[in-house]
Amino acid sequence: MAQWDVYPNPVARARELIPFLVVLQSDLLDALPTRLVAPLSRSQVVSAGLPQRLAPHFVVVGERLVLKPHEAGTLLARALGAPVASLRSEAHRIVDALDAVVSGV
Repeated sequence: MAQWDVYPNPVARARELIPFLVVLQSDLLDALPTRLVAPLSRSQVVSAGLPQRLAPHFVVVGERLVLKPHEAGTLLARALGAPVASLRSEAHRIVDALDAVVSGV
């Protein structure tokens, strides 16, 4: 299970709004039973006062989705199925969004 891989949301009731999750957790922590993930959502982050870099957009399986790192959480690794995409080439944008969550700027 690689960092930056994208998985279908295993929570059926949330799948319409949040179809995918991206793994944020480092591969060095693969022995842990959980994964830190962030939602890739169909809804936007709405607030004029938020940093622009907080919610970058990505195209996953042909759909434009917004990353919501401020809603990151953990789930059991075994709950994730097979990856459908990788955002490895966009890792710098994801890390930048995480930095916006931590630093607020």
